[in-house]
Amino acid sequence: MSYEFDVLIIGTGIAGLTCAMKMSEAGASVGIVTREKDPEVSNTNYAQGGIIYPKSDDEGLLNDLMKASAYTSNPLAIKVLLERSPSIIEEVLLKKIDVGFVRDDAGKLKYTKEGAHSIERIIYKGDYTGKAIELALLNKLKDKTQYPKLSFLTAHTAIDLLTPAHQGVSFEQRYEEIKVVGAYLLNQETGDVLKALARVTVLATGGYASLYLNHTNTEGARGDGHAMAKRAGAWLTNMEFVQFHPTAFFDRSSQRRFLVSEAVRGEGGILINCEGKRFMNRFHPDAELAPRDVVARAILEEMIQTKHDCVYLDISHKGAEWIKDRFPTIYEHCLNSHIDITKNPIPVVPAAHYCCGGVKTDLLGRTTLKNLYAVGEVACTGLHGANRLASSSLLEGLTWGYIAAEDMAKDLLSNPIYRANRIRDWESLGESVADSNLIQQDWLTLKQTMWNYAGLIRSTNRLKRGDAMISELYNEIQRFYRDMRMRDDLIGLRNAVEVSYTVLNSSRINRDSVGCFYRKD
Repeated sequence: MSYEFDVLIIGTGIAGLTCAMKMSEAGASVGIVTREKDPEVSNTNYAQGGIIYPKSDDEGLLNDLMKASAYTSNPLAIKVLLERSPSIIEEVLLKKIDVGFVRDDAGKLKYTKEGAHSIERIIYKGDYTGKAIELALLNKLKDKTQYPKLSFLTAHTAIDLLTPAHQGVSFEQRYEEIKVVGAYLLNQETGDVLKALARVTVLATGGYASLYLNHTNTEGARGDGHAMAKRAGAWLTNMEFVQFHPTAFFDRSSQRRFLVSEAVRGEGGILINCEGKRFMNRFHPDAELAPRDVVARAILEEMIQTKHDCVYLDISHKGAEWIKDRFPTIYEHCLNSHIDITKNPIPVVPAAHYCCGGVKTDLLGRTTLKNLYAVGEVACTGLHGANRLASSSLLEGLTWGYIAAEDMAKDLLSNPIYRANRIRDWESLGESVADSNLIQQDWLTLKQTMWNYAGLIRSTNRLKRGDAMISELYNEIQRFYRDMRMRDDLIGLRNAVEVSYTVLNSSRINRDSVGCFYRKD
């Protein structure tokens, strides 16, 4: 069995859904793939702070983006963002899906400010902006009267991209142009592996922060898109630039850390150590509003100096009702952990949060492989350089999801759907059932290795040790993978090890501390 679509989109965050909306409105048949049973589960859904809405006279945004990146961003990508994003926000978020951003009594949008921003330019919906956008997009796209040719393939895991040169049935196909014609998909419910053929394939799979022991992402942010693209022959770039969010809620219960939005600091929250002393003014003139990498390293340094497991973020000096109204999600989460943030500070630690590198694309979202696009966090236009400016990720996903759709719609029908019988059926080399305990242990080893040796602060010795451990794990999993029946966690583990190795290798090559990448030596 196989599927056929004009466009196959892997991922259901803001970038993938925006692309799906635009392509569906152009008349294309669209298949949206997610490994989750509920397409709502994505990193977009967890985004709290807001989305930048550039104003016509905001000349400082380019400078803020460049400054936050330690002047490593691609100025051409910034130019595209500044020129295109205001009208795209208005069309998609304000008109088509009407997210319901916070407004004042006169009905005008309210703006807030976050770290490394020179002015207030971020629109928001409480402290659940991403969730509001995600639900609004999904509710729109699920309307079959408006989008009759759009299909959601939930609980389907993409295994590999299809290229005739790699998966063709004849020897002659090896000499064909390297192009992507779809993907192998695992139906998690039946265990069947199917071929999904498409004129164009779009990676919108998010980042790889869940490779780290402490992170703020869904567990699905394991680098699936990066690994598939790499195996197909696409270029990856800037993979060492992993941004650690300074303030994730500290507890000992889970690997995924609850994010405490940067907007808390933007609204006046201060960081104090275990002795109740404010410390950020010792590290940067902007104190709590310094770029994320500076704040994250300062927190780590303060934890080391005080020999304490965390620091504290205090917003309790603001009015209790104001706090509950502005940060309802954070308030409820902390209260469930017996912390009333209207009275007490929040225990926080750094956690892996966002990946600035990814599958290399041009300014239209096109990768180095024909008929393969990448949008959102999985992609790298160079917009973020070595460090991302707060609240720019939702904007990037929205903008390039839209721009990529515009580009592929121009001559979509000129790309014929490749014949399914010219691509090999999935061949399983083994039918053994993987031991869940072994997979879980390998995942834990991987996460601990990345956290300890390729984390917030790196060094030659740490990277060398991490490289040796990941290499051994990589070889073992490759052997293990070939003998086992396909399942989602095994596919993810294979991808995660491959991407971890790439991050480590990129880190060893880069000798210069810049942005969110910091080498102790």
